[in-house]
Amino acid sequence: MRTRLLAAALAALLLLASCGRDRVVITTTSDWSPAPAAPDPPATRSAGPAAPPAGLMAADSAPPACPDGWDCAQQARFDATAAYAAKRRGRMGLVMRDRETGAIWRTGATAEPMWTGSTIKVAIATTLLERHRAGDIHLTETDRQVMSDMLRMSSNDATDALWDRYDGPQLLDGFRTRYGMGSLSVVDGRETYWRNLRCTAEDLEHLMTYILSDRLYAADRAYLVDTLRGVADNQHWGVWAAGPQLRPGNKDGWAVKPDPGGEHWVTHTAGFAGPRERYVVVVMYSLPPGGTLDEGVHAVSDAVATLFGARTPAKVSLPT
Repeated sequence: MRTRLLAAALAALLLLASCGRDRVVITTTSDWSPAPAAPDPPATRSAGPAAPPAGLMAADSAPPACPDGWDCAQQARFDATAAYAAKRRGRMGLVMRDRETGAIWRTGATAEPMWTGSTIKVAIATTLLERHRAGDIHLTETDRQVMSDMLRMSSNDATDALWDRYDGPQLLDGFRTRYGMGSLSVVDGRETYWRNLRCTAEDLEHLMTYILSDRLYAADRAYLVDTLRGVADNQHWGVWAAGPQLRPGNKDGWAVKPDPGGEHWVTHTAGFAGPRERYVVVVMYSLPPGGTLDEGVHAVSDAVATLFGARTPAKVSLPT
């Protein structure tokens, strides 16, 4: 009897313990909430994500954008370039286009027509390549060698030969309408001849942007890019001053031209720089009478160098 009573009491205790454990499980999943976590020790507390090491940008971050679409470091270079251009004697205009974003920066006399000098040779080459591609003309191997001399060495004789052979005066309307050179004009009182033309820095930017776009046949675009990257020493200035790491190409123009104030030098440069020819750059500089070729070449080159954060004075080869 006593044994049976002890067994019954033990069973009751086991049942009570089992019910208690069930209540603990139920409380854990429905009624209990964790206590507030202890604060971090002072040495490990942080108000936000850790900053990248000095001089480095976090991999998933981008440079801060300035209001006009360029990053602030480039905007600072723009400011320095604008200040430099404003101090030059005569008239200087600069245009830079980012072909990737479409952003454009300009300063100075970018809408004032100036003598084109040899920069117009790029338009001549482009239209002849397009006309050949369309079957309107046939460029011979001799023509192509003459074209190369016109662009690489800036040969005036080569330009005369192509202008005369392919009815140069008839090309100008196409430059205006197809290439966006709306301000292109013949100097008053002069014959319609490639040496007697005026245009603006905006016109040359439109031309270079057209050349680098998909509107130009790929093989012709590649030819012009390679040729302008391979110009002779007499054109190693201007956009060339962006620096070899940016693989620039350019067509420069330099000449003594008459204007009401007297004869004076013009030193212009039109070209591209950066990966995949990302940046179109044009600088037109009309010096006052008394200015020198040396002055103009260095001024245009230093403006470009400042634009890209390259060294100044820029290393140049003066044309002869």
